[in-house]
Amino acid sequence: MEGVSGGRGAGKRRGRPARPEHGDGEGRAARRERTPRKSVAERLESGELTIEEAVELARETVLRVLTAAPKSRRELEQSLGRKGYPEHVVTPVLDRFDEVGLVDDAEYAQMVVRTRHGERGLARRAIAMELRRRGIDDDTAVEALEQVDDEDERVTAEQLAHKLVARTRGLDRDVRVRRAAAALARKGYGPGLAFGVVKDALAAEGEEMDDLPEYG
Repeated sequence: MEGVSGGRGAGKRRGRPARPEHGDGEGRAARRERTPRKSVAERLESGELTIEEAVELARETVLRVLTAAPKSRRELEQSLGRKGYPEHVVTPVLDRFDEVGLVDDAEYAQMVVRTRHGERGLARRAIAMELRRRGIDDDTAVEALEQVDDEDERVTAEQLAHKLVARTRGLDRDVRVRRAAAALARKGYGPGLAFGVVKDALAAEGEEMDDLPEYG
């Protein structure tokens, strides 16, 4: 019996896979020690890329970005800069896109104004801030913002006010006023307009508003 038992044990030992040595650890260490990927500027400096190749890579990058979503020239400059493209590559590439009309800050600004006001209900003040963040110059922004006038803003503010107060039914009146007016302010509406349209929306629901003072 002892011989049989010993034989089985020996068989099991022979069947076990050998333990790995230090291969996995060495592999992980090697991965950690990989050389960081060079930027386009570094590859140009080292001669790995020619200026023509860098320009073509930048052109392809811009096309991919624009396929995903419209961008201003400043946004494209920043995108290429983050990818390591030097200015002397970026400028001629974007100049060419300007020439053929694929980058057009005026048209882009017009689109931003239409969508932000029409779809998100933003006031001109908030849209102007966004245009500035996107690198649109003041003259171009002012021209684009002419699509929205005072009456457009009032109508949109009134529509938003009715939706906002509907969400707070059952709460204290003053709480409803503050919340709705604050939400309109975040969309760029001035306090006078915001307060006025919220009062009107609550009055339309039957709230007593006579004792609420006028803003300012």
